Amino acid sequence: MLSPPDLIRSMAEPRIYLDHAATTPVLPEARAAMMAGIEFWANPSSPHADGRAARAALEDARRQIAGALDWDGEVILTSGASEAIALAMLSSKTDGWIISPTEHDAVQRIAERAPDARSVLRLAVDLDGQLVMASLQRALDTGSKRPLVIVQSVNSETGVQQDIVAVTALAHEAKALVLCDCSQSAGKIPLPNADFIVVSAHKLGGPPGIGALLVRDPGALNPSGGQEKGYRSGTENVPAALGFAAALSVSRNWIDRAADLRHQLESAIRGAGGEVVAHGAPRLPTIGSYRMPGVQANAQLIQFDLAGVSVSAGSACSSGTLKTSAVLTAMGWDEKAAGEVVRVSFGPSTTRAHVYRFIELWRAMAERVRS
Repeated sequence: MLSPPDLIRSMAEPRIYLDHAATTPVLPEARAAMMAGIEFWANPSSPHADGRAARAALEDARRQIAGALDWDGEVILTSGASEAIALAMLSSKTDGWIISPTEHDAVQRIAERAPDARSVLRLAVDLDGQLVMASLQRALDTGSKRPLVIVQSVNSETGVQQDIVAVTALAHEAKALVLCDCSQSAGKIPLPNADFIVVSAHKLGGPPGIGALLVRDPGALNPSGGQEKGYRSGTENVPAALGFAAALSVSRNWIDRAADLRHQLESAIRGAGGEVVAHGAPRLPTIGSYRMPGVQANAQLIQFDLAGVSVSAGSACSSGTLKTSAVLTAMGWDEKAAGEVVRVSFGPSTTRAHVYRFIELWRAMAERVRS
């Protein structure tokens, strides 16, 4: 437990937010764009002048999103990453799914309810969470005629980057399509050469409730709605689209600073007897997961929270549960060790002082376990 002086200090100081992989604060530029977008309150599908003005603003935002991401294909706006994933999985002209075991819960839930006509093959990852390419080759050789290969660009729990260039090359050689979830990486590293790409606005400083499915060839999707050129249903959210576009226009030069901060953090954690998850794999500098032997993740979260620091255990979609991380299990972690892991993730507002405070608390907890 926190000592009385620590508790008093934590109540007096501003909170430290280190859970940016779950959601990150809306950038001022995005907030201003959304406020301006409120003026375009009409339905963009209406043919009158008000509707045409809203449509013009929406399409301008769509062009800005595509331009900022250097994407020359179609941009289908959705309510977020989960809807974009479902749209690609359920509406793509494919007859089976080949799925990495470390995919987002949204992918796993859809796969568990797969229609009988679709085959589902699951791949393997190594101890660092990187895809075993031999398992992909076997799946392509033995699976359906035109499968959809589903692989994250960056894992939301560990920050591990997959070799999407190799994945897409292998898949395309076998005439398969590739769905790449870039929710954590879009706007931070270049997009891959995938057929479908998932992007989420609230992971990069835009508003919650909007995302996009980037589609290289619209002919690879079956139409399924009345809006977004027939690919989804529902009145388009113009203010959120403008906020999304504005967030992507902001410089990401803080990523290099994040790499330096994480290096300091991980050096301190190792020095205090902690373990860095997937330390041997290429990882996005904004995300890291760490094990504190002997202390359950939930107990760590409570202590950090009482001290005014927000971190998480696992991805945001499963952190409210007590189940063992499927990502860590796929990487070979046993239940006890996986249950001692917390995730720390950085954003534009993260400072050296924030990291030092986290390190101070980590060392104090680890020392209490040892003594």
